[in-house]
Amino acid sequence: MEQCIFCTYKDRSNEVVLFENDLCACIFQGQFEPVLTDSCIIIPKAHKATVFDLSPEEWVATQDLLNKVKNYLDDKFKPDGFSVGWNCGAVGGQDVFHAHLHVIPRYADEPYAGRGIRSWIKQEENRRRHLLD
Repeated sequence: MEQCIFCTYKDRSNEVVLFENDLCACIFQGQFEPVLTDSCIIIPKAHKATVFDLSPEEWVATQDLLNKVKNYLDDKFKPDGFSVGWNCGAVGGQDVFHAHLHVIPRYADEPYAGRGIRSWIKQEENRRRHLLD
């Protein structure tokens, strides 16, 4: 079985860690997806498959880092907003099965500015037809 990429984040470089506390770490997502150079992910240090597996203490630790990274990204990149979210399960868009919170700065001049994390889900072609019958 292949090792989890988020369980071994420190093995690749000491520079990937932006912030950390006892239970979680915040790393630049550009380490994994170069297109997202100013985006971050917050991960629990213990392997937890999804956000639903986090302990109450890991929730508090995640919020601590979320506040720190927001201030950091505001100062460094001056975004106009943020998209923040979890993907859970393959159908939910999760492709690394270690819980991770995306923190994505958003800018007014983006082609998709104003479209949030639910934008694609709300499209008519994504509507579950059996719910309409």
